[in-house]
Amino acid sequence: MYALQIESDVIKSLQKLPPKIFRQIVFKVLALQQTPLPQDCKPIGPAYRVDSDEYRILYFVDHKKELLQIVLIAKRNDDEVYRKFMRRFG
Repeated sequence: MYALQIESDVIKSLQKLPPKIFRQIVFKVLALQQTPLPQDCKPIGPAYRVDSDEYRILYFVDHKKELLQIVLIAKRNDDEVYRKFMRRFG
């Protein structure tokens, strides 16, 4: 199982979500700990993206350290997700 590291901005955005969406995203993140590169993941530069309902989860995987770093969770159809990601990590 991979260790989980969640950015503080991600925690703040999760706290604002409705309970149902919060549970879905947390379930998906916990599943990523077991399988960090599921079939539905897409590479975004050095990172990966998976979808959870109408939200995108962007994360990095360090296989050597067995570390999963969740760096961004945002609405699915919002191009701002990628702009924000590229500003921070591009």
